[in-house]
Amino acid sequence: MSLLKKPLKEIHNGLKSGELTASDLLDASLQRIRETDSILHAFLHVDEAGARRRAQALDERSGDRGPLAGIPMGIKDNISTEGVTTTAGSKILEGYTPLYPATVMEKLEGAGANLVGKMNMDEFGMGSSNENSGYYETRNPWDPERVPGGSSGGSAAAVAAGQVSFALGSDTGGSIRQPAAFCGVVGLKPTYGRVSRFGLIAFASSLDQIGPLTGNVEDAAYVLQAMAGHDPLDSTSADVEVTDYLSALTGDVKGLKVAVPRELMGEGIAPGVKDRVNGALKVLENLGAVVEEVSLPHVEYAVATYYLLAPAEASSNLARYDGVRFGQRAAGENLIDMFSHTRNAGFGEEVKRRIMLGTYALSSGYYDAYYKKAQQVRTLIRRDFENIFNQYDVVVGPSAPTTAFKLGEKTEDPLTMYLNDICTIPVSLAGLPAVSVPCGLSDGLPVGLQVVGRPFAEAQVLQVAHAYEQQGERLPEPKLGGGTR
Repeated sequence: MSLLKKPLKEIHNGLKSGELTASDLLDASLQRIRETDSILHAFLHVDEAGARRRAQALDERSGDRGPLAGIPMGIKDNISTEGVTTTAGSKILEGYTPLYPATVMEKLEGAGANLVGKMNMDEFGMGSSNENSGYYETRNPWDPERVPGGSSGGSAAAVAAGQVSFALGSDTGGSIRQPAAFCGVVGLKPTYGRVSRFGLIAFASSLDQIGPLTGNVEDAAYVLQAMAGHDPLDSTSADVEVTDYLSALTGDVKGLKVAVPRELMGEGIAPGVKDRVNGALKVLENLGAVVEEVSLPHVEYAVATYYLLAPAEASSNLARYDGVRFGQRAAGENLIDMFSHTRNAGFGEEVKRRIMLGTYALSSGYYDAYYKKAQQVRTLIRRDFENIFNQYDVVVGPSAPTTAFKLGEKTEDPLTMYLNDICTIPVSLAGLPAVSVPCGLSDGLPVGLQVVGRPFAEAQVLQVAHAYEQQGERLPEPKLGGGTR
């Protein structure tokens, strides 16, 4: 097993006892990247020199250090890292180096975590397979001929392969949970507003949320504990007290009421995925939880709603990329030509598709028919969840309708690709916390179990996921997930 696939607590004890140093951990990370990334392409940029400086400084620091001190981490390339290239996976930002760090970076580096590099992603977070990166596609450690999921596919693949101990992703419609399911790791989307978005390159501002991808649930709790909290620099950050997430990991779910939406276990869910999820529900029942079927009556409209709202917000957010202020610039005979040529050369096909869709939905004569109607349906979806949470503690179902599909399998059919997010999009529209935890294999590929909670109930979401993880089926090492120290 790769050294970096050990639990954070075990690594921390090794550092505390002197058996390990931060430099040892960085060496293990860089070695693993050299061994596997020529196949996986999980990284867009490796900051070896900066990581070595930080590791040496940590090794020279005396006294007891926190559980993230010296831990190698990867950061999705749409999160600003001061002095380190940040492109959002797009050619239009090639070579862009932020002058300031995202708030989550300040918090994690303050806790001693060591940035190794920036992770590959679908351009501006737009995609479900990591095939929309402006640079190269990432591959799945379980089968390099399959996708790792998206848009945080680079982060998920790196954790699954033991290149880093944990990574950050961003989740707009499922971009943490779906790749976590495909790669057999844990992926947590916090409540909207729980973690600061300051320094996150925006896709859809009312949906985007930063969260961790880790090897196990306890590690996710450690990382969330370090970066959660109110941020005055982010007007959407919620001033809600941060609880002790680790204390919730008791393994006890006796008496908890678990809701299973029939709409997310029916048509479109692969038989193997359904079997593994039903097996996980049996485990929760054996632990004393009460599992009952419920209905989310408006979930059938979730994908259509999302693909009106998110592109509408994207069409506004991406207007700033015009070749004037930052990023790439293409020559033109006049200002309008320069705008047009810059965007045509810099944006990929999926980004252009969503900008066009969003601009149309917001245009005069169509705003009420499309955008306003989608906002109304979003409210109905949120109320569906509120009604369930009046009677139940958590909602549980699959994280994705299938296991990882083959590279190129869905690139020619955008609608089929969009439907791959049916299990995660309703949760994002409602702004709720959710975690994907591995629940076995189907045809040799990981399946993810999604646990959804009330707003700001991350502790309970982690409690249920951890209880299942302790008793559920443990995954073997993926094809590219082994390695030694």
